[in-house]
Amino acid sequence: MIKSFHRLFVPRNEAQYKALEDFFAGLGLTRGEHWEGRRSRGLKLEAPEAGVEIGMGEDFPDADLVIEVDNADVAYDLVKRRGDKIVAEMSEHDWSARMFVIELPQGAGRLAIYSYTTNWRTPERAGELNSAGLRFALVVSRFNAFITERLLAGALDALHRTGTQNDAIEVVRVPGSFEIPAAARMLAESKRFDAVICLGCLLRGDTLHYEVIANEVTRGIGQAAQETGVPMGFGVLTCDTLEQAIDRAGLKAGNKGFEAALAAIEMARLKLEAHCGRESATADGSPQPKS
Repeated sequence: MIKSFHRLFVPRNEAQYKALEDFFAGLGLTRGEHWEGRRSRGLKLEAPEAGVEIGMGEDFPDADLVIEVDNADVAYDLVKRRGDKIVAEMSEHDWSARMFVIELPQGAGRLAIYSYTTNWRTPERAGELNSAGLRFALVVSRFNAFITERLLAGALDALHRTGTQNDAIEVVRVPGSFEIPAAARMLAESKRFDAVICLGCLLRGDTLHYEVIANEVTRGIGQAAQETGVPMGFGVLTCDTLEQAIDRAGLKAGNKGFEAALAAIEMARLKLEAHCGRESATADGSPQPKS
């Protein structure tokens, strides 16, 4: 039984040895076993997956070694900065991958580097940005209303664009950002809402008040979400200046209220789908047979 598989490089000199070591380590391979002997020295650079690939037909790279990376475009930029010779430019392949081929340092052979453009190995799931049929509560701070009203407008826009009806939205006003977590928890515990969207604005002043409040608001909203199981959209701005807050309330940096609402919609839908998946299981935990 084969226990491991390695591609062996035998450098001609110290410069090639060092160049290959730096190159593969720079691509993200992990330094593993190494040795220093009287007649030889070496090291293994390891990846999470290795093996022999057998294929027929076209679209195979002209290379001595093939490496899969997380993102071929990032690797491409890396080898260009290093000045490595690219012998086949980046190209799209019909097996849902992007790949390019380079010449290894010191003429040690050719290396093909690729990444998949779709994650076919592991099934992925994300909440659909569809708020139809869901109910939302929005907790809005009256303090710094010049900013929070813009955040509210952005959040409502996101909800309406994704299918929420007016009668499925409830807006709750609180004095300031410090009161947002308590209100959000009460609304979540009422079991009337699929998600709560928290909107506020904190501006840095000359004392520690800003840091204290910001930390407590962030911790409180996160804790409320974890303990109630109701998703919370975080739309509380923490800015140094009013100009920064304006930028994040619909000017240069988008509208964080809009973004918080989209996050809440996605998480609410994901929770609903997960809950429906659990309910479709039988009492012993096995899946329901499909009709």
